[in-house]
Amino acid sequence: MEIIHKIGRRKTAVARVYLSQGTGNITINSRDLNEYFPTATLQYKIKQAFTLTETVDTYDVKVNVYGGGNTGQAEAIRLALSRAMCEIDAENRLTLKPEGLLTRDPRMVERKKFGQKKARKKFQFSKR
Repeated sequence: MEIIHKIGRRKTAVARVYLSQGTGNITINSRDLNEYFPTATLQYKIKQAFTLTETVDTYDVKVNVYGGGNTGQAEAIRLALSRAMCEIDAENRLTLKPEGLLTRDPRMVERKKFGQKKARKKFQFSKR
């Protein structure tokens, strides 16, 4: 099996995932998964595609991720891994799609407008 390359995005985070046959090593920005994401929730999010398709410890994953925060990066990696799992076997799509793992979350930060304090908040109004 050759290396599969997929991209996942969430908010401003961009994750490039390289999937190859292996023993289940997950490396993120040249660091181990447990070191990069110490919380169990974020580790679960990343491994979710493997657990649903029952392919835990069968692939080695190398990830380059930048931008955004912890959660945004974890969800970007999850999307990229889900897309890679679909390319490996088309039947994986039937298990991942109902869980919402193949949907790109479009929610982004709304831009700040001029004449206002933030995106929607206005400057304080003084009547007198």
